[in-house]
Amino acid sequence: MADESRPTGSPAIVRGSARPQPFTGATGARRGRPFEARRRRWLPVLGGVLLVALLAPVAARRITDLLWFQHIGYERVFLTRVLAQWALGIGAGVFALVVLLMNARAVLRDLELPDVSAVDRFRSGPMVHARLHVRVAAGLARPAAYVLALFVGLLAASQWRVLAQFFFREPFGIADPVFGRDVAYYVFTVPFIQVLLDYAELVLFLAGCVIVLPVYAARGEIRWRRLWPTVGPIAQRHLGVLAACALVLAGLDTLLVQLPLVLQSAHASLHGAGYTDLTVRLPALRIAGAAALLAAVPVLWSAWRGRVLRGTAASVAAYALIAMLLAGIAPAAFQRLVVQPNELDREAPQIRRHIEATRRAWGLEAVESRELDPERRLTAADIAANAATITNVRLWDREPLLQTFGQLQSIRTYYDFVSVDDDRYRIGGALRQVLLSARELNPAALPTRSFINEHLTFTHGMGVTLGPSNQVTDEGLPMLWIRDLPPSSDVGLGITRPQIYFGELPNDFALAPSRQREFDYPAAQGDADVYSAYAGRAGVPAGSFVRRLLFALRFQSLNILLSRDLTPRTRVLFHRNVLDRAELALPFLRFDRDPYVVVTDSGRLEWILDAYTTSSRYPYSEPLDDGTNYMRNSVKVVIDAYDGDVTAYVADPADPMIRTLARIYPGLLHPLSEMPTDLRAHLRYPEDLFRAQTALYATFHMTDPETFYHREDQWQIPESQVSDPGDREGFIRHMVMRLPGERQPEFLLMRPFTPRQKDNLAAWMVARNDGANYGKLIAYRFPRQSLVFGPTQIVNRINQDTEVSRQVSLWDQRGSEVIRGELLVIPIEQSLIYVQPLYLRAQGGRIPELKRVIVVHEGQVVMDATLEAGLRRLFGGASASVPGSVVSAPAPAPPRTLAAAADSGTARASALIREAVQHYDRARAAQRADDWATYGAEMRQLGEILKQLQPKPGRITVPNGPQ
Repeated sequence: MADESRPTGSPAIVRGSARPQPFTGATGARRGRPFEARRRRWLPVLGGVLLVALLAPVAARRITDLLWFQHIGYERVFLTRVLAQWALGIGAGVFALVVLLMNARAVLRDLELPDVSAVDRFRSGPMVHARLHVRVAAGLARPAAYVLALFVGLLAASQWRVLAQFFFREPFGIADPVFGRDVAYYVFTVPFIQVLLDYAELVLFLAGCVIVLPVYAARGEIRWRRLWPTVGPIAQRHLGVLAACALVLAGLDTLLVQLPLVLQSAHASLHGAGYTDLTVRLPALRIAGAAALLAAVPVLWSAWRGRVLRGTAASVAAYALIAMLLAGIAPAAFQRLVVQPNELDREAPQIRRHIEATRRAWGLEAVESRELDPERRLTAADIAANAATITNVRLWDREPLLQTFGQLQSIRTYYDFVSVDDDRYRIGGALRQVLLSARELNPAALPTRSFINEHLTFTHGMGVTLGPSNQVTDEGLPMLWIRDLPPSSDVGLGITRPQIYFGELPNDFALAPSRQREFDYPAAQGDADVYSAYAGRAGVPAGSFVRRLLFALRFQSLNILLSRDLTPRTRVLFHRNVLDRAELALPFLRFDRDPYVVVTDSGRLEWILDAYTTSSRYPYSEPLDDGTNYMRNSVKVVIDAYDGDVTAYVADPADPMIRTLARIYPGLLHPLSEMPTDLRAHLRYPEDLFRAQTALYATFHMTDPETFYHREDQWQIPESQVSDPGDREGFIRHMVMRLPGERQPEFLLMRPFTPRQKDNLAAWMVARNDGANYGKLIAYRFPRQSLVFGPTQIVNRINQDTEVSRQVSLWDQRGSEVIRGELLVIPIEQSLIYVQPLYLRAQGGRIPELKRVIVVHEGQVVMDATLEAGLRRLFGGASASVPGSVVSAPAPAPPRTLAAAADSGTARASALIREAVQHYDRARAAQRADDWATYGAEMRQLGEILKQLQPKPGRITVPNGPQ
């Protein structure tokens, strides 16, 4: 019976029904749209949002990079790279697309696609599967061509620099001795040809393996029967053309690339084309290249006749056999049977070429060789005549000094010293060697790391610490001429702009100026620190919303967009590491690993970086481990520590590689004459280049092929014997000294040589750094029949000396650590003296103190508290008449009784008195700590010093130099 309370016309509801009743109204039809349809509508929107989210940071990085290049005035570098990449990428992509589409069209010609109905898709059987394969292969052929062309274009775009250097190449003016071609052909042209052939071979490979073979296999033109395929007539002609093109490319590669590369072959006795290469291998490569070109003809003929497999196999086998016999087996047999029994006679002309090319490529042909006479022993008069050398002996090693700077001059935990640099300044009219280091901000050491602290408040470092290389205080600590915060100077080096926004630490971006005050330096008294606001021109303006959005995307920092502290004047300072900044601005150069800071006459801080042009394709030249066989220090880059300006100066205009780069980037590189005079006075010969040159000169100072072949006069670099195992640079030292035969002292870079597998000294080389002599290399050689002690022998004699051994054993006990400094090789006139400082550091401490100086000459070892005293013991009192400060510096006066002795004594007595006070203070401290062993040792030392204080005749005081 029907329920009369139910409205008429309403659908019946069946209890337990599994399917809901459909709603059939006008509005219900719209609301009842299936969920799948709505999902399909929103999928493109979601996909677009995801695509934008993925591409937005990439686009923001590109745009902000362009803004950065525009800001520093190097937009030409950015645009040149982008335009060259697009030009090469589009060119290679279009070429690849044309070739791939031609192959796709050819493989799809006369192809009737089978009609696969919906019913057929659910059937089984070989015929249905074959039809599906044909349709899939045919449908993917053309899309695959576009995808592969895009891939080839992107891959080719990375070779844009090869393209640019080829079109703007400059000649070297030097012809190779085999083919008579200019060296520029091997440096610029051969790489370009190789790139073209490599990408042509890649396109051919992709066309054959990705498009042609799969479609023909699906069509049934290629079938496998047992182990040998059968190929239809259409496929035979097509594959024959591809095989012929591959052989042509192989032949061109052999003739145009492999042939020139023979001049860079590696052999046991030389690097370059040897006798076997010139006699057998070069003719064999010519024959093999011609054979590859000729083999293309029978391949085409066999393909036309329907025998492509046999013809191609026979041609390739013949080519491979010829190449293996002529370019592989024949040269090896000729080398073993003909050359090795008479190698020196056969290879002598090639060895001479190898020597000449290496010396020319590395600038060693300009090394001036001078002979020394080590027979005459140095006298006090010689020491006095070389006052400038003695005055500038570097008694502070970089690593101990860096630790000391970090403990005494960091002031706050968020300041850090990265490295210590050698330089020279005119102080009081005299050339003085100094050691200096920039006090940089280390954001990782901030007490609270927040967006405001890291990017708005703590934005820069502050000043430098600078002191003489040879002076210490009474406590054994370095004398500082520029120190503290704000930087104060005791000499004529004032710093007017001490803020360091660009340095060696990898700092993150900074936002300045802003509404937040920038921390400048801690106050000397009270709690009120000193703040400032950035007023320089560095950074990209970020006042607009769009730019803030771009930088927020680039740095993944939403605070850049939301912060209210940014103003219309705010700039974004990024790429603040000077090495990173230079490499981005000048990506076509290779940079030295040691930037150094300079205090200019106007009081600004400037970073100087050495940049190189390099190549690995110079014929016959000896390469380094990384393959580099040509290097020039062609560019000096200056970066302002406050404004971040990047200025590149051409230091070697004769370098053809830098002339080529100057044509690619006109107006970017400035002549060295435009560099300010105060900066030119601080240019240094780069260490990386000098390290490579001296390592090669150890062998290539031998210019006679027979001597070179036997290696009978080969040298080696002595190993440094310092305590720090990470500081084994091989005795590369900066020093201010007067060269033998010269009148004026100058800033030099020096390195010694010892005979191979021997410890005695053979020679030493210097690179001059000052004025018109900048860049000149001089090798001072000792007679081969004389014995001059080398660094290792000197270190052994020092270790065997009873006084040194006793003192080191006494100090190097529980509670203290002895650090042996670098052994300094100091040339004086025709001879040498060796100097090694000894530092004492408390166990667990990080403040080394200079306690002793060891001086060695002619095997005689002395150790004293000062270099002055050591020289006097070696050469007598007259040696102390040298003007200038040798070691100590003025210090607070000691107690009255000792002060009276100092007033009536000599400089030697003054040094001993100061040391006596130190031993007395340590003894009292040990007594209070109940450390009676240390107390006894200190009192014994005090007694020995008091015995030495008895007056002795013949002492002459060394006046102190500028402090």
